[in-house]
Amino acid sequence: MWQYRHLQVVDCSAEYAFNITSFSNVYRKKDSMKRVALVIGNAAYPENPLSNPCNDAEDVASVLRQFGFDVLECKDGTHKAMERALRDFRQELYDADLGLFFFAGHGLQIDGKNFLLATDTRADEEFEVKFSSLALDEVIESMEKSGTATNLVILDACRNNPWERRWHRSIGSRGLASVYVPQGTLIAFATSPGQTAADGKGQRNGKYTSALLQHIGAPDCAIEAMFKRVRNTLSVATNGKQISWEHTSLASEFYFNRSVGSRIDEYSTTALKDSLFDFDESNISHHIIRSLKVLTWSVQKNAILKLVPATIQRFHKNNLFIIGRNVYQAACGNERAARQFILDFSAKTRGVSEEKRKPLLDGMLFEIFFDKNGRLRKDFKDACFSEVFDLQQFEANTPSFDFIAECLLPYAHKFHALPGKAVEVAVDVVLEARDKPRSPHVARICIASSNVLRPEDDEDDDEKDEPERYRSYSTNDFEQRISTQLMIPHYLLSFTYTGLKQPAAVSSPVYWTVRKT
Repeated sequence: MWQYRHLQVVDCSAEYAFNITSFSNVYRKKDSMKRVALVIGNAAYPENPLSNPCNDAEDVASVLRQFGFDVLECKDGTHKAMERALRDFRQELYDADLGLFFFAGHGLQIDGKNFLLATDTRADEEFEVKFSSLALDEVIESMEKSGTATNLVILDACRNNPWERRWHRSIGSRGLASVYVPQGTLIAFATSPGQTAADGKGQRNGKYTSALLQHIGAPDCAIEAMFKRVRNTLSVATNGKQISWEHTSLASEFYFNRSVGSRIDEYSTTALKDSLFDFDESNISHHIIRSLKVLTWSVQKNAILKLVPATIQRFHKNNLFIIGRNVYQAACGNERAARQFILDFSAKTRGVSEEKRKPLLDGMLFEIFFDKNGRLRKDFKDACFSEVFDLQQFEANTPSFDFIAECLLPYAHKFHALPGKAVEVAVDVVLEARDKPRSPHVARICIASSNVLRPEDDEDDDEKDEPERYRSYSTNDFEQRISTQLMIPHYLLSFTYTGLKQPAAVSSPVYWTVRKT
């Protein structure tokens, strides 16, 4: 068990604010690591403002959170704010396995040393910069001494030095200088040593960060290979004028994004990606799988009737996992015996050993969220979500729900609460009587004080501000609908109705949802 924290530094130019939101009881898979990042983007320089760094920092921070990082974020930071952010970052690193530092903004070298400029860096003279900006060596040393096994430093900070003429600097001192790379560290530069990088004029992101964002989420791509992709994309985007650069002393492989097939070793690849499954008609379990895939209820029913404890006990766990997937699929296709098998799961598997029963339920849960290629579904298969997740109330099924939470952990940002974790969630429904006092309109649906009701298609401008259509539901059906959209079982939700007393029915907006994008 572990604790996931979302750390954010905001509005650094005015006052350093540190906001921590804690999510407890989130399952940490056995091979995961605590990842901590400090992301800084400085654009509001008084003399030479930049267009992209704050956007760069915001977008990189968002992606890192998707990959399980605790992120400290600082935008338009003063020297004092940057120093304080580094101190807090250093504190977080001491119990972390991996540290990442990202900076976008003005950076330059003085006497072979690199400095990352704050928004209030004094730049009238070169020596003033040393004492009013963040030294890159200080960042590297902080990470080296923290004891983290792996450290990553990414710098989109090699833009032209706007004070070059004032200082009478030579061309040879442009850009950033090469640096010492401690063991277990990778330092990535937006350009080769001594060269400069372009700001992304007219675009949301700088050229380098844009290329980084394109490739950082590539599944099962080792970090060195990922940065090669970044270099190629950047070269094409700048007609070969800007070539990114890395110094590395990493001793092991690191991946930002591991696919479920790479992360989960409990089942075979052909079980997780059952599109690869090779049928053997002489195998009874394979015959059941084949029959469940046939879109004929009578054939599916006969296959379900063969799933008795004595038979289940003989099957291999990978085949049971695939059977579970297809039982759920048949149930979603309205095959009654499959649906009843889920409802009576405890009775249907009575006498089956834990090592044989668990794969069946694991497969059902997996089918809800993942497709035949082992990829997270764009639209979850939720027709029988309630029936399966009601099984979470039985302690014997806890290992299966821990399993699906493990599978979904990299996608935690897509949920208000991670499916599989028995976390109670309070839902506040704000009602307005309007023209139907017996079936009042749902105006807002709030979780943790934030309205989570949104159009299903956020790009549909006609639906953004106000729903055009409403549909009446009994209160129970409305709550079940919200439960399914949230992917949180109804028994873990507590509904509070405000504005009016809880009615027997409510009018809920059509084509609006509380599901995250």
